[in-house]
Formats: sequence, C-alpha cells, structure tokens
Amino acid sequence: MSSFRSLERSDPRFTPDGLHFITVKSKHLGGRGDLVAYVPENAKDQELPMVLLLHGVYGSAWAWAFKGGAHRTAGRLIQENKIPPLVLIMPSDGLFGDGSGYSEMVHGNYEKWILEDVPASIKEAFSELIFDNHLFICGLSMGGYGALRIGAKYPNHFSGISGHSSVTGKEEWAEFIEESLDALLPKSKEEYDPMHWIQKNKASLPPLRFDCGFSDPLLESNRMLHANLSALDIPHIYQEFPGGHEWSYWEEHLTDSLLFFGRQLIRH
Repeated sequence: MSSFRSLERSDPRFTPDGLHFITVKSKHLGGRGDLVAYVPENAKDQELPMVLLLHGVYGSAWAWAFKGGAHRTAGRLIQENKIPPLVLIMPSDGLFGDGSGYSEMVHGNYEKWILEDVPASIKEAFSELIFDNHLFICGLSMGGYGALRIGAKYPNHFSGISGHSSVTGKEEWAEFIEESLDALLPKSKEEYDPMHWIQKNKASLPPLRFDCGFSDPLLESNRMLHANLSALDIPHIYQEFPGGHEWSYWEEHLTDSLLFFGRQLIRH
C-alpha cells in the first residue's frame, strides 16, 4: 500500500542516461515535490546504497544532473570500479522562494521532506530494486548547508556527509535570498546552526568531509568551520581547490564526494 496519495515515475523509454523523474505528493511540503534519480545499468539483484544530492538556491531537482552531470560522474566511477553501484537521488528543496534551506519553515517542513519523504518515495517508485541500509547526503552551496545540518542533526540516518562550497550558517542566507527570514523560521537560532548539531551529536557523527574553492566568497566561513571542528577534535576532512562558486567546480569535485562515500562502503 502506498505511503503517498500520488506518485508518478517517468517512463524509462523516454529519459536519458539512466535518469528517472518522479513527482510525489508530500505531507511535509503540503503539495507535490519533484525528484530526479539516477539508477546505474544492471542495478537489479544487488543491494544499492543511496546518495542524496542537494542543489543550491535558485535551483531545482534537475540542477545536479543537467548543470553538473552528476549521473555521468557516478556512471563513470562505477564503470571504472572506483565506487560500487549506487543510486543518486536529486530532490528539489521544496521550491519555496529563492530557497528553503532544507529547513523547517512556518509553511512547510522541508527538512522532513528530505529526511523522510524523499527516500521513501524512491523505494516505492523503484520497488523492483534492492536497497541496502546506507544513505549518504551531499550538497552544494545552500545544499551543502542542508547536508551539513540535516546530516549532523540526524546522524544515525546517514553513512556519510559531504559539502561543496557550503553555506555554513543562517546568517549567510541573506546573501542569497530576498525573502525575510525572521517571520519564516519558527525555531531558535541554534536549530538552524549546523555547528550546534555537530557539537551536540559529535559522538555519533558519520564520516564528514567538505571543500571550498580558493576564489569562493564562502571560503573564509568554510575555513572557520574547519577551524572550529579541529578545535573540538571532531574528525573530518577539509580540502581547498582552485575555483569559485560555480558549476565547473561542483561538477569536478562531486568525484571527491562519491569516492569518499565509496570508501565508507568498502569499510562496511
């Protein structure tokens, strides 16, 4: 029996490169939400981990695939036997304003959409596949913020966390969105602070990595996050690379996240 009032999955005859499009009615969104999924060839009859890829502000479910070629990166790494077969899940953030921050707001719980509805809808839409118990979360920019915060708040749900060019706190939201946040975020300041959840759940955090480009305006805040984690002896990997806040950077360095997740799978 379906967990959702409605769920539509695209016909694979008409979608390219192992991509699938899904629209599902979500109780947490109070309406429909969109997802794009990548399923590698010959995926049946093997246990598949899932990787959530969260887009940045102004984007939607299609961004990671059609601006960053995420499915092609994953397919190449699988073909080269550098990572095991896995399913990429690329949801929208709920499409509020310029961006929901993947957080609970007064008119929708975009965090629970990602945490609960998105994985459940994938399992229902692909009932012919076998999923294992590994779920990873990764994002870019505001999606990096979502990955860091949700991953740290619910550490037992995830086998690894990765962020690219991440927004690291609520105070940076105003640089990207035009909506006023004060009336939209109903909970305390700590609720929206990734570092709060990292400290609170430090004993149970899954493996964590993040990176930022040398020319990225968010470089200093990512360096500060790295310094804070180091001061608290919280294990993590932080890297810096040439590049800015741009798709060419994220396309290249998604490889680092997928290889990082692949290493966690090998260890298990």
